[in-house]
Amino acid sequence: MSTSPARLPKRFSTMLLATAVVCLTMALVFYPEDGYKAGLAGMKLFWQSVFPSLLPFLILAELLLGVGVVHAAGVLLEPLMRLLFRVPGVGAFAVSMGVAAGYPVNAVVTSKFRKNKLVTRVEAERLLACSTAADPLFLCGAIAIGLFHSPQLGLLLAIAHYLAALLVGIAFRFYGTDQTPIPAKPKGNILRRAFAELGRARQADGRPLGKLLGDAVNDSIKTSLMILGFIMFFAVLFKILTNVGFLGLLAAPLEGLFQLLGLDVGLVPALLAGLFEVDLGIAISALPQVPLIQSLIVVSFLVGWAGLSVHAQTAAVLIGTDVRMKPYMIARLLHALLAGVLTLVFWKMGWGHQAVSVMANFLPVLSTVNDSGPHWGLSLLLVKNWFLVFGGVVALSLVIHFFRSARFVAWNAKSNSR
Repeated sequence: MSTSPARLPKRFSTMLLATAVVCLTMALVFYPEDGYKAGLAGMKLFWQSVFPSLLPFLILAELLLGVGVVHAAGVLLEPLMRLLFRVPGVGAFAVSMGVAAGYPVNAVVTSKFRKNKLVTRVEAERLLACSTAADPLFLCGAIAIGLFHSPQLGLLLAIAHYLAALLVGIAFRFYGTDQTPIPAKPKGNILRRAFAELGRARQADGRPLGKLLGDAVNDSIKTSLMILGFIMFFAVLFKILTNVGFLGLLAAPLEGLFQLLGLDVGLVPALLAGLFEVDLGIAISALPQVPLIQSLIVVSFLVGWAGLSVHAQTAAVLIGTDVRMKPYMIARLLHALLAGVLTLVFWKMGWGHQAVSVMANFLPVLSTVNDSGPHWGLSLLLVKNWFLVFGGVVALSLVIHFFRSARFVAWNAKSNSR
């Protein structure tokens, strides 16, 4: 019996995947101690930084969805999100979660939106493109202060990173064709409509508060443990690939590319590590013999790229939806390139060379986190930052709405007077 040509690529990919898994398993048998230490390092990273910043937001997202706050906020944020990214107003919730808590919280929220049919497939893909970002504490605390011992670099990295994310979101505004027509502009007071949507969504959910809280905690713990597994797996994978010399084969073409771009080849190992797990790459990117701006460019690129570990986490939480990964991967590469270029541009403008008052005011907050403990202090600060970000976005959206309404009333009155 002949094999159809359409099945050949699928069989080849299956054989290739099986061979790769067997080889990795054998390599782990040959290097058990290195695999154990790498997995332990990944677990330590998760419990000390990822888990305390992730779990509160996962629970918060579940609760806000269940009580209808997200639906009500979607009415208030519709003017801003349609204008900037061509997505429904609820998309601002995913964006604010991504900015405040970092990846992959935005993907978890976007997946829930798609499963609840709050966004279409194309809108979910646009939303993933613009909402995937690192949180400010990671950029300003762990990188600028912890790695480079320079708080003024935090503002440089943060502005380059978030401006690049905004540009990616605006670019993806023109991506795809909407599967459903954009609803007509509703009439009536926007605050009354938001309140009505709050009641409708809460009634549609219908779960008692106790069950809602229990479901939120259970789902959030499961998601957190899944993320822990990915972090440990990619930490072990990177160590094994390094030991068997596979990453050395990738280093040769990257060294040629770095020489072409005028970058120090000593940063190639950092780039290779960051392609797999962003924290690993950033941790070895601050080299004393390398010009600071070159290290900052690589760091900005890696934070924008986010790492294969985060991409795998995103793909896992999107299971059960029809959201495709290809647009997401294109967005991450574009984000990384833009962040690196913007970092160089702002550095040439003099940013990061001298202390900035904004970062000086931020330093006492970081010290308070360290004094109150790495877990609760970090969680409380991140939740506080989310309320500030989300509140600011709501205020901006309301300003846009009332400005448009006032302009429409003025134009209508002018037309009637003629």
